[in-house]
Amino acid sequence: MAIKIIFLVVFFAIMLTVGIMCRKSAKSVNGFVLGGRKVGPWLTAFAYGTSYFSAVIFIGYAGQFGWKFGVSATWIGIGNAIIGSLLAWFLLGRRTRLMTRHLGASTMPEFFEKRFDSKMLKIVASLIVFIFLIPYTASLYNGLSRLFEIAFDLPYWVWIAIMAVLTCVYVIAGGYMATAVNDFIQGIIMLIGIVAVIVAVILSNGGFAEAFGSLAGVTATPTDGPLYETPGIFASIFGPDPLGLLFVVILTSLGTWGLPQMVQKFYSIKSEGDIRKGMIISTVFAIVVAGGCYFLGGFGRLYPEALEGGKGFDNIVPTMLAGLNNDFILSLVLVLVLSASMSTLSSLVLTSSSTLVLDLVKDNIVKKMDNKKQLLWVRLFILVFVGISVVIALVQYYAPSGNEGTAFIAQLMGISWGALAGAFLAPFLLGLCWKKVTKPAVLVNFIFAVVVMTVNMFVGKQLGSVNAFFKFMTSPVNLGAVVMLVGFVIVIVVSLFTKKPDKAVVDNAFACYSKKVTVAAGAVLSEEETVEAKEGNTQEVAADKVISEEEKAE
Repeated sequence: MAIKIIFLVVFFAIMLTVGIMCRKSAKSVNGFVLGGRKVGPWLTAFAYGTSYFSAVIFIGYAGQFGWKFGVSATWIGIGNAIIGSLLAWFLLGRRTRLMTRHLGASTMPEFFEKRFDSKMLKIVASLIVFIFLIPYTASLYNGLSRLFEIAFDLPYWVWIAIMAVLTCVYVIAGGYMATAVNDFIQGIIMLIGIVAVIVAVILSNGGFAEAFGSLAGVTATPTDGPLYETPGIFASIFGPDPLGLLFVVILTSLGTWGLPQMVQKFYSIKSEGDIRKGMIISTVFAIVVAGGCYFLGGFGRLYPEALEGGKGFDNIVPTMLAGLNNDFILSLVLVLVLSASMSTLSSLVLTSSSTLVLDLVKDNIVKKMDNKKQLLWVRLFILVFVGISVVIALVQYYAPSGNEGTAFIAQLMGISWGALAGAFLAPFLLGLCWKKVTKPAVLVNFIFAVVVMTVNMFVGKQLGSVNAFFKFMTSPVNLGAVVMLVGFVIVIVVSLFTKKPDKAVVDNAFACYSKKVTVAAGAVLSEEETVEAKEGNTQEVAADKVISEEEKAE
């Protein structure tokens, strides 16, 4: 117990110290929300990665999908690294940074307003962000507290209170820069902790070969269905349900492209050159953390006692850790999960509160808001957002077993991701790249994603009992992936059959790509290969030309 307490006290002290030290960077709205758009590649990459992977991944998703897919669940982590990190930075990083700076957008709803010249889109988007980030936040408390109950003899609500208060203090004090610095520290802890836990669990099962052999010998349970009856299926490359695995990869990987708390990391990065560096750092981080989490969860079938007594999938990973009987490893894991949860929570509350204030309250409810008032309102709504999510987490946890309002961590996250990414992914990505996207197309997609995910949240269980197809499609994870993909069809089709957007508005938005910038000739040829340019030898090129010509090295 002494080891655990020391780990936690040191961790809490560091987080609070960082928050206090970053107060100077949080005196303006731009500084509080985006760190003054001067955040370097390491801080941005770790902020992206730690916001991506939380206790939801480590406790909820790793346990549920590891049980369902076996070691093939590792493909989810690989997809997160390649699609959710590498391609996201490569395809969205520069374009997002260029256009949001050019338009002066600080949030995703504000991007929709200025890109499509529609205040209504901004208001609708801000409401979607605020409402659907709440179940995601509630799931973070759930994952953290289940593990802490094993390590300490304290009730669930106490850990929720500790986590909520600590996060509020350092986010309110230091804003985005405090979260970015703390994310970096927390990311280091996550990298070390994941590796240590994997090694410990594998060794506790006799080493890799024996653990893998034991998993290959696991047989399906009567509730698994015919797909799971093949001998050794849980140790196979693609597992018992490749299609279901694909949908999980799509939701958890492609979905990040439409999540406001993820995309806004590109708003704040300091320079073009930092984007490539951040892309590499973020991808490596994702491979270790996400790949490691799902690989670990893949051995969940070796712990069948985790589900005894009606306990859910969220109990699988905590059962693995409880069986190690190693106080140092358990203490490290506690800090790991705390780091993963708080980094994501800080990103969510900052995104949600700033979006609601800047895009909804300002100029709509409160007409005159100077910089000081805006900061006060943002900080106030951080408290409101955290309070609401705490209440939902407590209701979800203490509700009677079998209550229709309860859900596993993965389902809570699936609802949130499905609605947010389904609403924003297609309009945002196409809005960056395609001039023909119209306001009605964006609005129709917003409504479609929200209605589908909301209806499923209330009646999905009943529909799922009809047959196997409805059961598959009403899973929040599977349905969320479908909603995201259908969104592209909706935006394209509706755009083609509605009034063309105003040419002046579109030309203004896309002017950022053709803006002339003066750079060294060597930078145009290949900035990363450090081609030496003659002193004073500069040339004017289009902003997007710099992007493409770096790769061609002409």
